[in-house]
Amino acid sequence: MFNFFKKKSPIEALELRYRQLLEESYRLSTTDRKASDQKRAEAEELALEIDKLRNQS
Repeated sequence: MFNFFKKKSPIEALELRYRQLLEESYRLSTTDRKASDQKRAEAEELALEIDKLRNQS
C-alpha cells in the first residue's frame, strides 16, 4: 500500500534510468540521430552494469 516510501534497490534504480534513456533515444530518433545514438550507447552501458550486479547477487 505504501510502496512509494520504500527505497529502491540499486538494480531497480539503474533499470529505471535504463528505460528512461531508451525512451529518450526513441523520441530523439525522429529529429536528431546522433543524439539518439548517444543515448542508446549510454543505455547499453547501463545494461552491462545491471548484468554485472545481477551476476554478483
